Amino acid sequence: MTDPRKDAITDHLQRSLDVIKHAADDLNFRAAVLAISEAIVHAFKNGGKLLLAGNGGSAADAQHIAAEFLSRFGMERRPLPAIALNTCTSVMTAIGNDYGFERIFERQIRGLGRPGDVFIAISTSGRSPNVLSALKAARETGLVTIGFTGAGGDMRPLCDLVLAAPSEATALIQQVHIIAAHAICGLVEQELFATPGC
Repeated sequence: MTDPRKDAITDHLQRSLDVIKHAADDLNFRAAVLAISEAIVHAFKNGGKLLLAGNGGSAADAQHIAAEFLSRFGMERRPLPAIALNTCTSVMTAIGNDYGFERIFERQIRGLGRPGDVFIAISTSGRSPNVLSALKAARETGLVTIGFTGAGGDMRPLCDLVLAAPSEATALIQQVHIIAAHAICGLVEQELFATPGC
């Protein structure tokens, strides 16, 4: 008799492999990864910064990606300006209390964002109201808007670039997002720091 827990683990790992392979084989997905890395490189070269936001697991991904840029990813180099907007509880609770949860990222975009900056909005459903509000503010402020999402959602019309994980399962979408984010970090580092002394 097989252990159903082991079967569940095998099933999860197989589904993960399948969705990652689907993303890897998708020309549009790979093109999106490249285009996003180029947008971030352009912003950094021109004195801009990267802002990120998400809820729950996507908030953790926003922090993870910001850390890779501010610290380092694959090489020794200077820090790159990246801010996850979901990290300061005082800011989020102040805005949430005064203006409502839907505006916790939008107010920060208006206060911190500048034309030419890049905003990565992460929502596996593509429907998070506070993320959509932030995207609208980013568009109005002149930021490059990038959406990390899954198969559906309402964020696409608000985004200059979209990274859509080929799945409808939240956990699998998040796995693809962080793998793609690592690829983006590597591309940005190579572009900016491949020449010694940069």
